Amino acid sequence: MEVILLERIEKLGQMGDIVRVKPGFARNYLLPQAKALRSNKENLALFESRKAQLEAANLKRREEAEQVSAKMEGLNLLIVRQAAETGQLYGSVTGRDVRDAVREAGYDIERRQVVLDQPLKEIGTYGIRIILHPDVSRMINVTVARSVEEAERNAKAAAKAAAKAEAAADATEAFEAEAANA
Repeated sequence: MEVILLERIEKLGQMGDIVRVKPGFARNYLLPQAKALRSNKENLALFESRKAQLEAANLKRREEAEQVSAKMEGLNLLIVRQAAETGQLYGSVTGRDVRDAVREAGYDIERRQVVLDQPLKEIGTYGIRIILHPDVSRMINVTVARSVEEAERNAKAAAKAAAKAEAAADATEAFEAEAANA
C-alpha cells in the first residue's frame, strides 16, 4: 500500500514522501495516528494544500523538543529495585519505569518515547534513548541499584576508575611522545 507521509518516520521517510508499506502497518499505525494519508489524487492535492501548515506545525514541535532536550542534558536517573547478590533484579525495569522516573525529574514524556530494546534485568548504569521528536532524541543515563547508597558508591567507584584510566592514557601519550623525540 502506498501512503503519503505527514511527518518524518524513522527508517521510512521524510514528510511528503510517497512510500510503499505493508497494509497492516498503514492500517494499524500510520493512518490511525495521522502520520500518513493513503496515496491517491485527492489526498495528494489535500497534502499539497496543507503542506506549509504541516511544516510550520512540525517546525514548532521540533523547536519545543530541542528546548526540552537542552534541559535534559546530563540527566542521570536512579531507579531502586530489589536484586539478588549476583546483581540480577527480581523483576525488570521497563520503559514505563523509565518514563515514571523521567516524569519525577520534571519532564513530561510518554512511554512510547522511551527506546528500550529489552527490559533491564541487572544492576548497573545504562544509556537509554528518549525520542522527543522524530528529528530530536537525547541519551540519558539510568542507574539501577538496590539502594541510593549503593548507587552513590558505584558512581564514586566509576569516577575513580575513569580518572585512573584518563591518567594512564595521559602517561601513555607522554611516554610515546618521549619515545618519538628520542
